[in-house]
Amino acid sequence: MTQTEKKVRVRFAPSPTGYLHIGGLRTALYNYLFAKKKVGTFVLRVEDTDQKRFVEGAVENLIQALEQMGLSWDEGVYIMDHGTCNIEHEKKNSKTYAGIVEVGEFGPYVQSERLELYKKYAEQLVKDGKAYYCFCDCERLEQMREKQQQAKLPPMYDRYCLDNLTSAEIAQKLAEKCPAVVRLKVPKDEIIEFEDLVRGKVTFASNTIDDQVLLKSDGFPTYHLANVVDDHLMEITEVIRGEEWLPSTPKHILLYRAFGWQEPQFAHIPLLLNADKSKLSKRQGDVAVEDYLQKGYLKEAVINFVAMLGWNPGEGSVQEIFSMAELIEKFDLKKVHKAGAVFDLKKLDWLNAQYIKKLSVDELHNSAKTFFEAKEFFETWNVKRAVWSVAEKEEYLKKVLAIEQDRLANLSQVGDENEFFFKDIAYEKSLLAWKEMTDQQVKESLQKSLQVLGDTSESQWTRELLEQNLLAAAGEKRGELLWPLRACLTGVQKSPSPFDCAWVLGKEETLKRLQRALQLF
Repeated sequence: MTQTEKKVRVRFAPSPTGYLHIGGLRTALYNYLFAKKKVGTFVLRVEDTDQKRFVEGAVENLIQALEQMGLSWDEGVYIMDHGTCNIEHEKKNSKTYAGIVEVGEFGPYVQSERLELYKKYAEQLVKDGKAYYCFCDCERLEQMREKQQQAKLPPMYDRYCLDNLTSAEIAQKLAEKCPAVVRLKVPKDEIIEFEDLVRGKVTFASNTIDDQVLLKSDGFPTYHLANVVDDHLMEITEVIRGEEWLPSTPKHILLYRAFGWQEPQFAHIPLLLNADKSKLSKRQGDVAVEDYLQKGYLKEAVINFVAMLGWNPGEGSVQEIFSMAELIEKFDLKKVHKAGAVFDLKKLDWLNAQYIKKLSVDELHNSAKTFFEAKEFFETWNVKRAVWSVAEKEEYLKKVLAIEQDRLANLSQVGDENEFFFKDIAYEKSLLAWKEMTDQQVKESLQKSLQVLGDTSESQWTRELLEQNLLAAAGEKRGELLWPLRACLTGVQKSPSPFDCAWVLGKEETLKRLQRALQLF
C-alpha cells in the first residue's frame, strides 16, 4: 500500500508540562477536523520524556480539557470511566498514571512506557553507522560553545567523540558505564527538501543541522527520536503541528531516512500572536483553555474562534459562525495561512456573544448558574430568598438572564450591570426627576405608575402587557412617567427598560420600591 493509499492517521501528542495551551487546542482541533473529514483515526499520545518539566496532574488536566471542548479521539489515553472512554475495545491500565487507561493496537501511548523501544532503535542506528556515542561532559560542551560564540560560529557539536575515539575506547567507556548520549550522524553537503501541506516546498542544508542528541544519558529519548519512532510505529500518515517545529523537521526526515522508513506528510500551522505581533505567551495574558472556560466563554465559541486562527474556508466566504459539523465539512489544510494569526480577544468576545444569544433561556441558565453562585451579591440574595423554592429561584434567574442575554459577551458578566435585581437599592431623590421635573410632578408620576401596576394582575404581569399598560398611561409624555419609574426600581442612571425591570422584580417587589420612592416626597 502506498503512502497516498494509507488510511489517514493523525495524532495530538501534548507534553504534561501544564494546562492545555490555546495553541495546543488549535493543533488538536486541526488534527481532529482533518481526521473526521478524511474518515481517519485521531490518536491522543502523551509525550512525557522531558521529566524535568513534568507537572503532576497535567495528563489528567489535558485529557479533561479536550473532553470539555467536545473533542473525541479514536485511540490513545483516556481517563477511566469518563464519557470519552466508551470505546468497545480492550482497555489497558497505564503503568505510569493511576486512573488512566490506554485503548488501541499501537500502545503504549505514554512515551515513558516505551523506553526500551527507543533504546533499541538508537542502538540500531549506532550499529548501522548512522549515529554514535558521545561522552563529552557539560564542562567541555560549554567551553566548546564559548569558543564558537567568540568565533561567531553557529553552536554545533564538533564531533570530538566521533573523530577521536576508537571502537575499543568506546567499548571500554560503555563497559565502565561512563555517562553517554547517542547523537545522530548528520550527513554533510546534502539538501533536505520536503513538501509541507501548508507552506509548500521547504528546503534545508544539512550543514546547518547539528548532530542532535537522540538518547540521553539517563536512558530517556529526546523529542526527536521518540517522535519519529512513535509516529512510524503508530503508522501516522500526516503530522500536523505548530510552526515552531518546522526547524526540527529536517532532523526528523534524516532520522526517517537513517531507519529506511517512509516519512509522513508534514503540515506546520502558523504561530499564534498577541496584538503587538509577539508570540502568544502567559506573560501577556491568559493562554490556557481552562482560563477562558472559567471566564464564561462557551466551548462552542472558543472552538469556532480557535479554528479561524490561521484558517478560513476561502472562496470569498463571509461566514464567521461554524458548527463543528460545518468545520469538519469545510476544513482544508490548503486554506491554512502561512502568516502568524493574531489572537483578537474582541473577536472572541463578539463570537461568544453570538453563541450566547442563540441559547434557550434554560440552556443559558444551566451554563450561567455557577457564575451567578460565585457573585458576592448572590449569596446575600440567596439567604434573603430562603423561603423561596428552588424552582422559584431558578425562575427568577431565568428572567434576569432573559433581560441580559443580548448584552452578555461572556457568562462571567451575569448580574454585574444589574445588581439591583439582587440587592436593596439606595439613591438620591434627584435621580427620580426627568429633566426639569418638579418634586410634585415626580410624585404624581410615581403615583400614576403605582396605580397602573397595582391594577395589573399577576396573570397579566408579562413584559408585553406591562409595556402596553405603562405606555398607554404615559401618553405623549413617556419620559416623565418612565424615567422616575425606572430610577426607583434600579437606583442607577443606566439600566434595562422599566417594563423589563418590573417584570423581573415581580409585582410585590415593584410596588414596594415605588412606595419607598414616594416616601421621599
